Amino acid sequence: MVSPCFSATLSKCLGLGIILGSLMVKVPQIVKILKNKSSEGINMLSVTLDLTAITIYMSYSLVKQFPFSSWGDTAFLAVQTVIVAVSVLVFQDAVMKAVAYLAVYLTVCYIMISGITPLNILWTLQTCNIPIVVTGKLIQAWTNFKNGHTGQLSAITMFMLFFGSAARIFTSIQETGDTVVILTNVAGTVSNSILVFQILYYWNVDVKQKTE
Repeated sequence: MVSPCFSATLSKCLGLGIILGSLMVKVPQIVKILKNKSSEGINMLSVTLDLTAITIYMSYSLVKQFPFSSWGDTAFLAVQTVIVAVSVLVFQDAVMKAVAYLAVYLTVCYIMISGITPLNILWTLQTCNIPIVVTGKLIQAWTNFKNGHTGQLSAITMFMLFFGSAARIFTSIQETGDTVVILTNVAGTVSNSILVFQILYYWNVDVKQKTE
């Protein structure tokens, strides 16, 4: 039988490991977009829903004063996801939209984490996170299926997101005991597994040939 002390220690170590990994998790995605100067195959709505879910999770956990090891990765994921979103808009020749997008996000983020937003509203938003997470991932999965390739999606990023969300199920059980948070991580893991499967399935697809 696993002792509570061991489980707690393992959870802390996993949580810190996830946070360290989150420092770089979407960097391969950003680099791939910038290197190819293309956001081909990346669904902007999916990115926005992903950013919405991350921000809600971060705000709710912060206001609830959960241990940083149980949610700290979301802060770094939020920054990187914003960069992905802005990059997508820039390479769609929508620079002004990119600036407006960033300004609106920073404003909303401040409102949610500054204490202005009541906890009961944050809790309601967190309960909505499950359909938000699932919808965002499925939209990207549908885009991949429709295109017949995964475009500029980074395999490294997708695999890291999958394993990170899977580990978060355990850490959220151990450190928060919050059912909504746990179910959100379960939904994220299942949804990420679909995109990981597509990455593997379309691995050898020639994107240029598909788009001609």
